[in-house]
Amino acid sequence: MNTKSDTAGQATTPASAGRTFARRGLIKRAGVGAAVLGVLFATGWTSAAQATTPSASMAHTTPNLPPGDTSNGADNFYTSDKVTVQKISFKNQYRMNVAGNLFVPKNLNRRAKNPAMVVGHPMGAVKEQSANLYATKMAEQGFVTMSLDLSFWGKSDGRPRNAVSPDIYAEDFSAAVDFLRTRAFVDKERIGAIGVCGSGSFVISAAKIDPRIKAVATVSMYDMGAANRDGLRHSVTLEQRKDILKQAAQQRDVEFAGGQTAYTGGTPEQLNDNSTPVEREFYDFYRTGRGYSPNTTTHPTLTSNIKFMNFYPFADIETISPRPMLFITGEKAHSREFSEEAYRLAGKAKELVIVPGAGHVDLYDRVNLIPFDKLTTFFRNNLK
Repeated sequence: MNTKSDTAGQATTPASAGRTFARRGLIKRAGVGAAVLGVLFATGWTSAAQATTPSASMAHTTPNLPPGDTSNGADNFYTSDKVTVQKISFKNQYRMNVAGNLFVPKNLNRRAKNPAMVVGHPMGAVKEQSANLYATKMAEQGFVTMSLDLSFWGKSDGRPRNAVSPDIYAEDFSAAVDFLRTRAFVDKERIGAIGVCGSGSFVISAAKIDPRIKAVATVSMYDMGAANRDGLRHSVTLEQRKDILKQAAQQRDVEFAGGQTAYTGGTPEQLNDNSTPVEREFYDFYRTGRGYSPNTTTHPTLTSNIKFMNFYPFADIETISPRPMLFITGEKAHSREFSEEAYRLAGKAKELVIVPGAGHVDLYDRVNLIPFDKLTTFFRNNLK
């Protein structure tokens, strides 16, 4: 495992849902080439020709659901007999109910004040996808943990469903801290956060304005703003971006007049000969028995997804210092650039961990690749 750390401002050298979809041909008319398709699909922009209507009707046990690749210990639905799980609900400052799960180690000393953390799911997912796994594993290490459904997703409030609102997403993390601070067995001054994929950028956004979040870790982070504005490796042109904005603006007119809600493509429902490697990577998690969960589609609403264009989570990221930050990414992850950029911009007390051989989605659930030992050490050292 390759790591870079900076606890004094100097980096060291590496060591070991809805009714209709967006109009057909969206990407083609926007002029976005195949090199960009993967990131746009992952963040909500993909050809509507590859998608079907969002539906929460399928269950995890749907017949003929492909099993997916469960190598390297993939165990998204992991449970533990060492941990108790309680369904919870609390309100954010917009008076929206946020649904979550509270994980408490069975051997926890409830008369003491214990460290805690909140775990956020990938963008467009639900707490049952990746977040519960991380929360369970960290609870086994003695932490009180919480997974949550971000507003507009899963069992949390928000209309229309699948709406994008980075500000409210960040608020949900702070509201989760509000809740944890009311637990008698939680130390108010020892609460951290983990953000997986898009939640990595949301928790950074929250931590910049909420000093109660004492330590931040991100895994396979997407900067959802940069991903939508620029694409991977800055492959989206300004004209392409403007065309996307134009289409979303036109759709606002349609919906204001009573027309059907349009959704961006998200993870494809089916693969074909032209499916990209990134599409296949996400499909293998979200559309198979490996990670499928009802009440999720990964299809954001078309008109709200452009809110990400105005989202700059890394602006002023250095102001989180001296609170520590840990960025974990896969060696082969298509999203690796975002963790590396966040590490470059962050202030003191930061660390970058690159997991050998791992891709982006690998770190959602492959327990043999996810460095839980590193996460445990990070939070034990920084929530003490």
